[in-house]
Amino acid sequence: MVGTGAVSRSDVVAVARAGAHVALTTQAEAAVAAARAHIDVLAAGGGGVYGVSTGFGALATRSIPPGDRTRLQQSLIRSHAAGNGPRVEDEVVRAMMLLRLSTLASGHSGVRPSTVAAYAALLNSGLVPVVHEYGSLGCSGDLAPLSHCALALIGEGTVIDAGSERPTAEALADHGLEPVVLAEKEGLALINGTDGMLGMLVLALADLEALLDVADLAAAMSVEGQLGTDRTFAADLMALRPHPGQATSASNLRRFLAGSPIMASHRVGDGVVQDAYSLRCSPQVHGSVRDAIGYATVVAERELASAIDNPSVLDDGRVESHGNFHGAPVAHVLDFLAIGIADLAGISERRTDRFLDVSRSRGLPPFLADDPGIDSGLMIAQYTQAGICSTLKRLAVPASVDTIPSSAMQEDHVSMGWHAARKLRTAVDGLARVLAIEILTAARGIELRVPLVPGPATAAAIAVLREEVPGPGPDRFLAPDIEATYRLVTSGRLVAAAKEKS
Repeated sequence: MVGTGAVSRSDVVAVARAGAHVALTTQAEAAVAAARAHIDVLAAGGGGVYGVSTGFGALATRSIPPGDRTRLQQSLIRSHAAGNGPRVEDEVVRAMMLLRLSTLASGHSGVRPSTVAAYAALLNSGLVPVVHEYGSLGCSGDLAPLSHCALALIGEGTVIDAGSERPTAEALADHGLEPVVLAEKEGLALINGTDGMLGMLVLALADLEALLDVADLAAAMSVEGQLGTDRTFAADLMALRPHPGQATSASNLRRFLAGSPIMASHRVGDGVVQDAYSLRCSPQVHGSVRDAIGYATVVAERELASAIDNPSVLDDGRVESHGNFHGAPVAHVLDFLAIGIADLAGISERRTDRFLDVSRSRGLPPFLADDPGIDSGLMIAQYTQAGICSTLKRLAVPASVDTIPSSAMQEDHVSMGWHAARKLRTAVDGLARVLAIEILTAARGIELRVPLVPGPATAAAIAVLREEVPGPGPDRFLAPDIEATYRLVTSGRLVAAAKEKS
């Protein structure tokens, strides 16, 4: 249900990825009707009200007579639907539409109840407006992406219907939907929000929360396979530096390593004074990213509780212009997360590399090869991992500092939040692939420790992996093994198996 308050993060994921349907609460319907009554009064008056009886942006000085106001709103949508480049993923478009619907339902946008109902029906139809990669500057919201969604509402442009692109007018007719003829304020209300960048933030948070547990499992497997120690993860040591994320990651490492015969085999007298930083400092690095996710979640939930539009209709009937549409709060945390991902992937790559270097792997064959010299083992898997890490470092360069003026200097400082969100999506996928290669490598390293065997948790994860990927042996076509491990990482099956046995 979409009401006058916040939609939840889980609601966004369910609508975006699982196709969940939406419905308006009676409270939302009443709030929308009340706000529209205020707009109708202003539209009937003689004064200039931005978005109701004036032009837009740098053209706001022109007063628009009543007979031209429908054309004004239609022209706004058509001109602002100026996106270009590859098509944006369906889940992003659906998330964006749900979040725009949430603002419309808040009773602060002044659209007609029929328009809100039509937007919900479009979302429920399964039709997905074609939105393009380029066009948003993240100020006045994600104008171009939201305009492509609004274009579908008025029966223009193209949509994806059951996987195929087709003209919107035809698709609406086939689904029993009528195009909307926009009234005063409605065009602006449909496009003036941070919904694209926020939708991508919410989806990224869902993925990252799962990937952080994968990172802890991968680190545990690396510590075990490289004959490291778990003493450095002790709770009393972690309490000396009480960051919550660090404590959580250390707890996961202890849990995943508990009862390991490999760990027990060298607990006393192995001659190693300290493990390398990439092993020993895993909770500190992983934990810092956990804490960054925690802060980003706070920002996302505040934004989910917001009604982003301009101008906004207040409860007392005033219609006020403001700057709440600026994407800076969201853009900053999107960039923050990309920085954390690059560091998290970097420490994963370093743990992987230690397995492959005979001078540091503590008795394992070079590159974990079956017949070194004939076989190259996992040498080039690490190259792939390193290449992804290099990409992630470039993606960590903030987009939100790269403002560029627009609209004849009226919009002279923009957030670039859409760009920050787009690169974060790439970064999240890259992180999953880096962790997959570490798990693939660590599993082979652990298995090469025979007759020693791993602990229950890591053994369970390896058993799931071996359902899809063969164990150590002569060289074979490696790319399918990496891809299969990536699928297991993103499905959550590896972590679920490890947690069940820990």
